[in-house]
Amino acid sequence: MRECAKKCYIAKECCSNTECRLFIDYEEDYNCTLVAAKKHGPMTLEQIGHRIGVSTVRAKQVLDATLLKLKKTFLKENTI
Repeated sequence: MRECAKKCYIAKECCSNTECRLFIDYEEDYNCTLVAAKKHGPMTLEQIGHRIGVSTVRAKQVLDATLLKLKKTFLKENTI
């Protein structure tokens, strides 16, 4: 876990760094995706969608696009 996330988690304070790529506007998880993952472990698409402010279907679309991108990157790196 990043140092900034550790500080927020230990101090039980919300992160104010809105420029961080791990920032989410969800105060229950101190505005940090790393803290959310540590506190809750694996989450459903509904829980993820609720945290980032999208529907369950949209969360699934984002997940699928991310997995496809990772797969393409992995295949590209292993064929070189």
